[in-house]
Amino acid sequence: MNGIRDIGKMALGSRLRVLSDSLMENARKVYDLYEVPLKPKWFPVFYVLSKQENLSIGSIAKEIGHSHPSVIKIVKELKAAGIAISVQDEHDARKTNVGLTDEGREIAKRIEIQYTDVNSAVEEMLASQTHDLWRALDELEFLLGEKSMFRRVVEQRKRRESNLVEIVNYTDAHKEAFKAFNLEWIEKHFKVEGADLQTLDHPEENILSKGGAILVALYGNEVAGVCALVKANNDTYDFELAKMAVSGDFRGKGIGYALGKAIIRKAREEGAKSIYLESNTLLEPAISLYQKLGFKKVKGIASPYERSNIQMELRLRE
Repeated sequence: MNGIRDIGKMALGSRLRVLSDSLMENARKVYDLYEVPLKPKWFPVFYVLSKQENLSIGSIAKEIGHSHPSVIKIVKELKAAGIAISVQDEHDARKTNVGLTDEGREIAKRIEIQYTDVNSAVEEMLASQTHDLWRALDELEFLLGEKSMFRRVVEQRKRRESNLVEIVNYTDAHKEAFKAFNLEWIEKHFKVEGADLQTLDHPEENILSKGGAILVALYGNEVAGVCALVKANNDTYDFELAKMAVSGDFRGKGIGYALGKAIIRKAREEGAKSIYLESNTLLEPAISLYQKLGFKKVKGIASPYERSNIQMELRLRE
């Protein structure tokens, strides 16, 4: 136990497991003390059935917060012990519910005095604590229900990795990556069009010399992603966000979001009122990213790309 304490808060789950195992072992001793033939792991299911008989597996699982397989296994063990029994649903003969046997109902009567003593022991222990453990557990369960521990770790990982991303201006040294990264996603989902090759083969002439910009994301000094800000050739928008691509080796590290934010800052510096982009709804992660950046779907203007079936805009100022 001292080793787990030394690990610190990372061992939260392990420490709770050790505490749970200790409580379960003591619970077994308490059942023996009161001569109640129950196993600690049966208790939540048994308790629910003792208060409201003839419940479905789904109802029991929902009531106690267990999975269906877990409840099915416990019910099976309760049946084998002669404590529970299958009962035909009174409203639907095709369904069976779970209820207590006569022995189970007798145990439910006998165990009431055990409940009284156990509850008093727990109340006394909690009252001697500086912190209210019961309320803390309620809060912890709420927070984990709101966002799982796995999700929280993923977010921390992305936050840490995003700090390793550096956004720099395009140079000739990035030309190969600019083309390769974009061809990777285009060829995977669509066909490469003439407008693609014109831009990817000649980014200086078609983007930079016309008042646009290309930004490059470096991750640990490796080129990880690219994105272009193209001067729009229409009267509706100032710039187009285009040719955003992240290498498959670096996806999931928040690089696309970092590039998008940097491109938006660049457009603001140029005094732009609006940015638009063209995409395809098959690219769900990309659409989700654009929405996260603040882009909203708009009625499209003429597009040079066959694959374009959605256009989005971001209003920077009126």
